[in-house]
Amino acid sequence: MATQPRRPSPTISPAQPSPDSDAVDEEIAFDRGVPGLMIPDLFTQLPPLRDTLVTATSVVQDETVEVCLPFLGGEDGAVEYNEHGVPRLDREKHIKFLHQSLGKLPGRFVAADASRPWFLYWCLSALTMLGEDVTSYQESIAETARSMQNDTGGFGGGGRQLSHMATTYAVVLSLALVGGEEAYELVDRKAMWRWLCTLKQPDGGFQVCLGGEEDIRGAYCAAVIISLLRLPLDLTPESPAYTGDDSVNLFTGVADYVRRCQTFEGGISGQPNAEAHGAYAFCALGCLALLDHPGRSIPSYLDVPRLIAWLSSRQYAPEGGFSGRTNKLVDGCYSHWVGGCFPLIEACLNSSTTTTTTSGSRSSGGSVAAEDAAATAATTTSRTRLAPAEESLFSREGLIRYILCCCQDQTKRGGLRDKPEKMSDAYHSCYVLSGLSSAQHQWELDDDNDNDNDLSEPAEEADAADAAAAAEAVWAVLPYLDGLQVFDNKDRVRPIHPVYAIPQQSVRAMKEYFRERQGGF
Repeated sequence: MATQPRRPSPTISPAQPSPDSDAVDEEIAFDRGVPGLMIPDLFTQLPPLRDTLVTATSVVQDETVEVCLPFLGGEDGAVEYNEHGVPRLDREKHIKFLHQSLGKLPGRFVAADASRPWFLYWCLSALTMLGEDVTSYQESIAETARSMQNDTGGFGGGGRQLSHMATTYAVVLSLALVGGEEAYELVDRKAMWRWLCTLKQPDGGFQVCLGGEEDIRGAYCAAVIISLLRLPLDLTPESPAYTGDDSVNLFTGVADYVRRCQTFEGGISGQPNAEAHGAYAFCALGCLALLDHPGRSIPSYLDVPRLIAWLSSRQYAPEGGFSGRTNKLVDGCYSHWVGGCFPLIEACLNSSTTTTTTSGSRSSGGSVAAEDAAATAATTTSRTRLAPAEESLFSREGLIRYILCCCQDQTKRGGLRDKPEKMSDAYHSCYVLSGLSSAQHQWELDDDNDNDNDLSEPAEEADAADAAAAAEAVWAVLPYLDGLQVFDNKDRVRPIHPVYAIPQQSVRAMKEYFRERQGGF
């Protein structure tokens, strides 16, 4: 039998701790390769622990590290670095790229016609984080959105295209970003409500379109749309989930559906018994945060310590960025999809209303099927009090270094990208900046404002009014100032709401507009 090839040892040996030091873990070794730059060796050298087995995955991983190291080490002579070896955020260049991306695109983009709503959201959101006023796009965004709306409810990817949960989510967020009565009023809320009812499934989840797949994206997008537009939670008789019981509504069973998507790894899959993925973890946390107070809903339905362990494993060194799945490469977009999970978890852990977390034996797929009462009853469950997050649960410095060093297109093109040697695009520009915002800010829950919520009963047992009130949990944001700040203050981007991924004032404005019309159209 042929033996497997082994990976060579790293060509750059890791920094060795001082033999006289008793506090090895507290030491930070700095790279001396580039004079005058204070860059920890963690971000300039190959990992000290490496699996020596050569696979296709390990080869590509090594190639990715080699591509990133010069950018992380401050070796680009054409780029100006601060004392920490971090370049500035080229704000103006990125703004120009995003404005151009909202204009007429080259012919090859016809293949992305069904993603037009996403281009609107990606560009508007990124511009907002960079400090741009996007209200000048109100009229054009409203006109474009109107052409995508279907009489049966929801928005398609373009004119005469089937309504889809993802494109509807993108349109609603885009309308919230530009704001204004014209943008709000173009949404046919009654048709939207009826359409969402047709997507609601008896097991608690949502299809993403009529006859389409049911996954956790649908649950998160539905929760965002319902809460922003203040739609009623009642089900229509045409809904597949309709039972005639007034206590069964659009949010019934959603939290349990999310719970069943947690895998044996601790991450979250798109559907029960599938592979964990970073974007699904964000959808799961965001969805639970809208169903009840996050301090209660998240630990009640997820094994939080196992989720934290899985999310933490997605951050790599020396790159500093996140991957989306086990044994995958870092990608700038996961700065949001994975990095954006940590503000939700940290706020949850530090909330005075945080309850115990549920953990226990799981089925072979890592979940307990709700329809299998016997399996549910047989699940061994323990309740564990969660400790507060006294410090950041991820390396903010590492993520900021990866974003500013590796994800900026330093050519005249501008924009942000997956990693070096990749082209910038609107998608990565949005989610890389979202991750940067998460790393630069800290979110906290204002528990005193949540007096109307009875948190003594689980989200699944709360009535529709409780569920709607839960969405009003007030989030407070401050710049994150603990530890070493490796970026210049002028490179801090605007904060975005940790659940809705748009500025908090945009969320408030849309909700307030529809507040008086809740329950009616």
